[in-house]
Amino acid sequence: MYGMKISGRNIKRRLYGLRMLPSNLKRARYFRGHGVHSPFVYAVVRQVFMRRKLNPEAGTALYDALLSRGISQRRAIQLQNLMAHCGYECFDIDCDPATAPRSDMIIATTEVMPERLKEMAARAAEMRSTLCIMSPAADRSRDETCRGIVEAHRCTSIDNRGYLLIFNNYLPKQRFRL
Repeated sequence: MYGMKISGRNIKRRLYGLRMLPSNLKRARYFRGHGVHSPFVYAVVRQVFMRRKLNPEAGTALYDALLSRGISQRRAIQLQNLMAHCGYECFDIDCDPATAPRSDMIIATTEVMPERLKEMAARAAEMRSTLCIMSPAADRSRDETCRGIVEAHRCTSIDNRGYLLIFNNYLPKQRFRL
């Protein structure tokens, strides 16, 4: 008893790191695709999110365009692989929703203001395109806007913390936060 030193840290400070435990446990079930009960989303997790290199048949057009706009190499690889995985042929980055041409994939970088994101989501739904919103939780207004878009959306959405994918296809309404 005489040799024990009191550290000065009470139990509250020792357990401080556990404050995020419920959130981390919710996301842990999606680690490497386990717990994802959608074959489409499971394939996206395994063949897109977990791949570190460009798919040889993916091409590099989207990859090069994203790198020139300051998107990280990892995210650019993932989105280029997603484009190949889904069989998309054309894309548009930061397009004006009113004049946007028909694209399979629409990407909204952080330069797009939250007010325009709703317009882009409506246009993507109308064209049956996939919308990708980069950094959906960058600030409070962007996060609230993205949450509203996901709530109103009628198909599958995947949020992997780096970007939010909103698919406008035949899939049922499902939300995944990886």
